[in-house]
Formats: sequence, C-alpha cells, structure tokens
Amino acid sequence: MASPEHPGGPGWTGYPAAQCVARTKQEASATGPDLPHPGPEGHLDMPSSLSPNSSMTTRELQEYWRNEKCHWKHVKLLFEIASARIEERKASKFVMYQIVVIQTGSFDSNKAILERRYSDFEKLQKNLLKIFREEIEDVAFPKKHLMGNFTEEMICERKLAFKEYLSLLYTIRCVRRSREFIDFLTRPELREAFGCLRAGQYTKALDILVHVVPLQEKLTRHCPVLVVPALCAMLLCHRDLEHPLEAFAVGERALQYLEARESHRYYAPLLDAMARLAYVLGKDFVSLQEKLEERQLRKPTTRGLTLKELTVREYLY
Repeated sequence: MASPEHPGGPGWTGYPAAQCVARTKQEASATGPDLPHPGPEGHLDMPSSLSPNSSMTTRELQEYWRNEKCHWKHVKLLFEIASARIEERKASKFVMYQIVVIQTGSFDSNKAILERRYSDFEKLQKNLLKIFREEIEDVAFPKKHLMGNFTEEMICERKLAFKEYLSLLYTIRCVRRSREFIDFLTRPELREAFGCLRAGQYTKALDILVHVVPLQEKLTRHCPVLVVPALCAMLLCHRDLEHPLEAFAVGERALQYLEARESHRYYAPLLDAMARLAYVLGKDFVSLQEKLEERQLRKPTTRGLTLKELTVREYLY
C-alpha cells in the first residue's frame, strides 16, 4: 500500500508529482533563465553547501547552475522495432515485439533490447491519456483488429507504427519524463531483477540489471536519484556473490547521485554498507563513517533499515 511519503508504494522512487513541473516566474527571476528545472518535490535540488543564506552572488549562483545543467544534458534516444514473433500459450496467442533503444550522437555500447506485446503498448496509451490527453492528441496509436492480427502484413505494419509511436512520445518532454513512459521501458525487467534478488538468485538478477540500468540512467537524467534502488540492488548482488570491488564501484555511483540528497531514504543505509565494504577492502572507511555520524547528528533516527532490507521492498507490485 502506498504511504503518504511515497505515494506510489514500493518501486516508486520519486517521479515528479505533476509529471512536468514548470518553473514559476518567481524562480526564473530569482535564479536566472539558465537554471535547471525543479526536482521531484517541485524545487531545485541545491547541494547542502548552498542554502538560502548563501553568500554567493546572483552571478555566482547562475554560473553554478549553468555548470550543473551541463551534467543534465538531454540524452537523445532512437527507438527501433527490430523484430516480432508470434507466441502461443495455453489460453492465448499474441505477437511479441522486440524494441531496441539506442543513444544517438555517439557509439552506444549499452543499447537496450526489450520485448513488449500489443497489450503493453495499449496499457501505456491508456495511462498516458489520463494525464497527457492534450499533449498526445496528435500521436497515432495502432488500432486493435478483430481479425488478421497475425498476418505478416499486419505485423510489419504495427512494427512501423510502434516505432513511430515511441519516437513521437519521446519528443514530448513531459511524456518522456513521466512515470508511465519510463515504467513501460524498464519496470518489467526491474521487477524480475528484484524478484531474483529477493529469491537469492544474485547472478540472474545481475544479468538483468546490467542491461536495464543503463537504459534507466538515460531515461532519468532529469532526476538521477530514480536509479539509486537499482544500483543498490547491483551492489547487494555483487557483495553477496563475494565481489566486494565491484560492489564498492557500484555503490560509489549511487552515492554520487545522492550527494546533495542526505535526507533521501537510501542515503544512510548506503553509507553504512559502503563503510563496511571499504573496511573489507582496506579503503578509507573512516570518512564514510564520519559522514554517517554527521547525518545522524543532523537528523537523529532510531535504528533504520539496512540497505538490503530497504532494497528488497522495491518493485513488489
């Protein structure tokens, strides 16, 4: 059940509540025209070193946010429907479409390959219409037919239609940043991976995560913390497979995303796990422990969940 703090429940890690939050005139005048857009809570994510009482001048603040914006540069993705196959089960028959997602502008060694059926596309369309009816009114969706769905001609027609459909959706900023669009492209694989993690199938979970996480990172550049649960799952898999170096490297990536998010629910459990890994590896664990103690002083809490206890609760539904 969703909680007030996390309205989407397990697996929901903070997509923008209004899906496409525009800056107010007040924000624009206070911070300048080149500032990044608000974060998931509707405000700019300012590092702890910067506060409303910062002594930085307006020009310095504008320069700071220009530099930050460079890290949030929009990634352009290309969608292809590479193939399609007819799958028959006991009570159903359907066409499975293979989607390939590639980053344009440079060689992409981490292209994503996933499979979805017509009903998955149809569910995406229905969900988007509830929120973005006006924005997607000109985006055509392939109609369902009572007959002829399995002919070669129809399958080829739908392959082209779905390619165009995804490409057009991606051009609409508020849609490509929405929970519905990102979930369509990543959630089935993430659910399977976290299910394997809960079952102790760490090798299988890792095999799925190493393919889906790069795509999730490309889709969530506007809010990088959304990928933290998946990175923590990778850390846990590596750790329990006794690959501490790999676990520590993944954890460092996750900590970078949480650098200005000390209040995030993953921050303290991740710091604790990283300090323990650093100790095992003979790395600097003292500084990690100090950060954890500082955070505890600023925000005293009772015993919290361990990183594993927190992570295994994701993507349950």
